Amino acid sequence: MIASLLVAAACFTPPVDVPIAIGFARPECDYCPGHRGVEYHPPVAVAVHAVVGGVVSFAGRVAGTLYVVVAQGDGSRATYGMLLTRSVGMGDRVAAGQVVGYSSARLYFGLRDPEGQPIDPTGLLGHWVGRPRLIPVDGTPTRAGPPPTLTCPAAQDDE
Repeated sequence: MIASLLVAAACFTPPVDVPIAIGFARPECDYCPGHRGVEYHPPVAVAVHAVVGGVVSFAGRVAGTLYVVVAQGDGSRATYGMLLTRSVGMGDRVAAGQVVGYSSARLYFGLRDPEGQPIDPTGLLGHWVGRPRLIPVDGTPTRAGPPPTLTCPAAQDDE
């Protein structure tokens, strides 16, 4: 089951602006091996933005690794892990897009439904696409181009 708040927003801005390095791999059972989220390999100390808003239900270390978990009103959760530092603490209200911490050389991002089951976030995360522009070589001042747009995998499937 995909959480209702996750379905309502068909496309989320990713937590960092780098490609996914390691994809989701659903485990065969609750205790079986798998990759219950996605992993990014950003430069160190890049701002990590909340994909969804909610309340911080956990902010701390697990086995020496720093995590922040943001719970939504319906019980679904977004997890940001392998952080270098965090900017929020337990009980803080977080808005979508707010900085929750800063990355190490690896960043884990996962989503769980209200029953605690992992959700593959890949189809819910968009990527920024800008329009290519020609730049004058004769010294003429450049004009600002249009802002990039968030393109979502689901929208690409419809085309």
